[in-house]
Amino acid sequence: MSDLPRRAVARSAKLASLPIGFAGRTALGLGKRIGGKSAEIVSQEIQQRTAEQIFKVLGELKGGAMKLGQALSIFEAALPQEIAGPYRATLTRLQDAAPPLPAATVHKVLIEQLGNDWRDNFLSFEDRPTAAASIGQVHKAVWHDGRTVAVKIQYPGAGKALLSDFAQLARLGKLFGALLPGLDVKSVLTELRERVAEELDYLNEAQAQHAFALEFRDDPDFVVPDVIAANEQVLVSEWVDGTPLSRIITDGTKEERDRAGLLLVRFLFCSPARVGMLHADPHPGNFRITGDGRLCALDFGAVNRLPQGYPPAFGQLTRIFNSGDMDSVVQGLRDEGFILPHIEVEPEALRAFLAPYVEPTTVEEFTFSREWLQEQAATVTDLRPGNVTRQLNLPPSYVLIHRVHAAGIGVLCQLGTTARFRDEVVRWVPGFDEDDPWEQAAAG
Repeated sequence: MSDLPRRAVARSAKLASLPIGFAGRTALGLGKRIGGKSAEIVSQEIQQRTAEQIFKVLGELKGGAMKLGQALSIFEAALPQEIAGPYRATLTRLQDAAPPLPAATVHKVLIEQLGNDWRDNFLSFEDRPTAAASIGQVHKAVWHDGRTVAVKIQYPGAGKALLSDFAQLARLGKLFGALLPGLDVKSVLTELRERVAEELDYLNEAQAQHAFALEFRDDPDFVVPDVIAANEQVLVSEWVDGTPLSRIITDGTKEERDRAGLLLVRFLFCSPARVGMLHADPHPGNFRITGDGRLCALDFGAVNRLPQGYPPAFGQLTRIFNSGDMDSVVQGLRDEGFILPHIEVEPEALRAFLAPYVEPTTVEEFTFSREWLQEQAATVTDLRPGNVTRQLNLPPSYVLIHRVHAAGIGVLCQLGTTARFRDEVVRWVPGFDEDDPWEQAAAG
């Protein structure tokens, strides 16, 4: 691969190879089954080869295809083991790795963005990237003042590539339906597409990252590397060493996984109150655990700006849900625009749909697990969640909050974290605690 594929025809050919290849492997599997191999073994072989091709094609395309792969990788925790197993390792690789651009292409981008004398900014620059993701890759370097830095470089043509990818991926719903049955891929793509312009502008990202870095400087729980320099397509920030969260998921001790999950929840819940923003891309590739046990947050291209913090109704409705008063929950959801006036919702179906998001707040300590999430998914399926999903409206102000919570639950189940999550909700989410000042003011 000499460069990021940009021409629509070339990228369409890459994407088209996915369903065609999938169909070919399915046919091959049927041949093997007739030849005597068991259906289970054949199915596993097909899934493994399909997963490998998905990684190869999505990884090479980067852009929107890569972002979809990352989004799908979060939800694998909800799948039964026999379905998720062959995909898990492949999808996890999509969270923080992709085939890198060659050094010549990287140098070309740096010349275009920083000028022919771009090397004068650095005492040294490593051509091999330390991370390659959806719209850019990161190189380790030493800034001219001696500081070790991370240099994030946007892929050439990333904007056009993203728009092309989303148009093509919308036509591949059947393939990803085989990967994750029941997932509404079109809605995922629509939401991701809406964030494209924001994530492509590294100046916007730099402003958000700097705000987080200022708030969490010298924090006992969190590290956010500050921005040193930036323009629209190159972002230079402080370098932070640490263990990727994806490695904690696969190799961490129970204590390490519990600690990482609690810190992730604390970071997501406290940020709107402390910074006025919510980190809106919580996949494991964006987090590290530092040597002193703190959570390092990276990649602020997608943030939800919440200058007043979490909407108070969010905490209030969670508390009312826990009390069992579903009629008040339904009315509250109507007031917030989740249920439109002409729509009637079955309260018990709604309860089953919301339970995975709320259950961890009902006990002092909760354990997230793949098994728990699979049980929740099965319960919702029994009560026809598609009907509830189609009946609910997602107000624009809640789109990213919903995305973060759904993705966060997936990561916590991958970690298998046990912790006092309710304490974090009580502390940071207005309206959840009956003694909360907002609640008292509303009652008065």
